[in-house]
Amino acid sequence: MALARSTGRHRAPGRKTRTSAGFASAAALATTGVVGTLAGPALAVDDGSFASDAGSVAKPDADTAEGADGTGETSTGATPVTLDAGVTGSAGSAVVQARTQHTMTAQMLSAHSLSDEVADQAVIQKREALARMEAAAEARRKAEARANEIREAKERAAREAERQRLNAFRLPIAGSHVTTDYRAGGSQWSSGSHSGIDFHASTGTPVVAVGAGTVVEAGWGGAYGYNVVLKMNDGSYTQYGHLSSLSVSVGRSVMPGDQLGRAGSTGNSTGAHLHFEARTSADYGSDVNPLAYLRAHGVKI
Repeated sequence: MALARSTGRHRAPGRKTRTSAGFASAAALATTGVVGTLAGPALAVDDGSFASDAGSVAKPDADTAEGADGTGETSTGATPVTLDAGVTGSAGSAVVQARTQHTMTAQMLSAHSLSDEVADQAVIQKREALARMEAAAEARRKAEARANEIREAKERAAREAERQRLNAFRLPIAGSHVTTDYRAGGSQWSSGSHSGIDFHASTGTPVVAVGAGTVVEAGWGGAYGYNVVLKMNDGSYTQYGHLSSLSVSVGRSVMPGDQLGRAGSTGNSTGAHLHFEARTSADYGSDVNPLAYLRAHGVKI
């Protein structure tokens, strides 16, 4: 069966229809061209191109149309489509704004990075300053501790020196020697023997304490003449007899080397000398060997 065919000719769209379609395509390109511009200088489309600075789109168009005389001949040509000036200006402004925004964003990121770097450096500098302060404080602490150690050592040394000085013993007459030994026999002593030792000395020679103690007797002592008795700090006693003069009185504290009087020949004496005794008490008859006593206290004799 034969198909029915409508009468009349199949005609291609006319020029007015093509022009309207071209304007619509151009408007769409102008809108999407902003995005394309951000991606690259130009966006290629099919067989034509978009130039952002020319403000126009050239799109080749091949249409099959019948001639004006209706012969059905085919004509091929490019139909220029011109963008509206307002559309082109808006696209350009958007591009400029996008580039400006991009530049501002890059500057802000750069400024933020610089700010972070400065902040990090500030933190590092603060930490270094704190470390220096702590090191200086530790150095001062060590210096103070060392100074305290030195001071305490000096104080200990001074105390020890004072202790030694207080405990030090010496001869009652410097540079003298013994002329009569302990327990020597003879009629000149009432007990029949010598209760001490005699040191060579001329009248007026200074007589000093052999150690630290307190004066418990100072004055006339009968056969001893003018004499001084000391109670030593260790509890023992020492006696200095036949003095020509006295330099101390009862109750006075003396140190090793303090002068007690001067040598003479008072009392039961045959000539100037110093009679020295060491005792366990202040009473007569409690004597001990004076040489052993002095040597026990470090005196070389």
